[in-house]
Amino acid sequence: MFIDEARIRIKAGDGGNGCMAFRREKFVPKGGPSGGDGGHGGDIVMSSSLSHNTLVHFRFNPEYKAQRGGHGLGSNCSGYAGESSTLKVPVGTLIYDDTTGELIHDFTRPNETIVIARGGRGGRGNQHFATSTHQAPREHELGRAGEERNYRLELRLLADAGLVGYPNVGKSTLISRLSAAKPKIANYAFTTLEPNLGVVQVGDYPHTKSFTIADLPGLIEGAHLGHGLGIQFLKHIERTSVIVHLIDVSDAPAATDKNDRTDPVQDYKLITEELKSFDPALAAKPTILVAAKADVANPDKLKKLTAMAKRRKIPLFTISAVTGEGIEPLKFAIADLVEQHRPIQLEPEVEAPSKLKPNYPPPANSAKGRSR
Repeated sequence: MFIDEARIRIKAGDGGNGCMAFRREKFVPKGGPSGGDGGHGGDIVMSSSLSHNTLVHFRFNPEYKAQRGGHGLGSNCSGYAGESSTLKVPVGTLIYDDTTGELIHDFTRPNETIVIARGGRGGRGNQHFATSTHQAPREHELGRAGEERNYRLELRLLADAGLVGYPNVGKSTLISRLSAAKPKIANYAFTTLEPNLGVVQVGDYPHTKSFTIADLPGLIEGAHLGHGLGIQFLKHIERTSVIVHLIDVSDAPAATDKNDRTDPVQDYKLITEELKSFDPALAAKPTILVAAKADVANPDKLKKLTAMAKRRKIPLFTISAVTGEGIEPLKFAIADLVEQHRPIQLEPEVEAPSKLKPNYPPPANSAKGRSR
């Protein structure tokens, strides 16, 4: 099950209460106050992981809590610090504050870690309130509450190339020929109900290149307004470096009842306009045009599409995913274009600083466990 959106409620651990106690030992006259401090509450931490590829584990378990800190004890014993809770998300996840809509963090690399809710600070015991004029204090502090927040998680696939086009133009068949992905393939509209991701290997060792390609559910006119399935998945091509636009040049019946789609140039213009309406930056991405189903191509359609591609200086490849015609040249062309436009990958960071400000100043020393 592919889940790309989820809402979660999180609660960091509360701090433990400070203790009010006095030393009453046989050979310690005037022992004085000995109440220990409460332990700090556990944080809620979020980390990106390559072992996850959907947000399904958040959809059915939306609430998370960290352990609270232990209360202080006598003999100057501090309470234990609460255990932090770590939530794993796929690379490509964006986390938003569900109340304000503010973007908190974008996980673009594996092993990025941020604190999304700070645990409460432990309260001070009565040992801290002793003075020369107030030698038997009974004051002590309660632990502070941990942060409680609501977040919205949104997953956007990190693919180098994205396949777009009308339903039933052969996107799923193409990705099955380019990679080891096994999407559902059938001769009806909207066979693909969720994105499929595949890894493509190009060339021979030691000069092998690789790139990831995403097969997105078919777009139709009005997709940016919510028509069809497009609005749910258009966001997944925002991170792609290259767009591979498939056009059906066969005489097969149209996959939608709205029109017969007899003009391949009009098909290209409509899909391009949908991408531009959703995000103008999508229309500016490098594009490869693919004339699909060449084994049963209509010569007039192919000629018209070729003329348009030449006029607009868009690279055009004629392929047949059934016979394998044109697959290898297309594979190498996508790899070269991806290599030219792929963003520079930085070394993954072990831990990134949190954008959330703690509700207390950091303690001078926060040793876990009890101390005397």
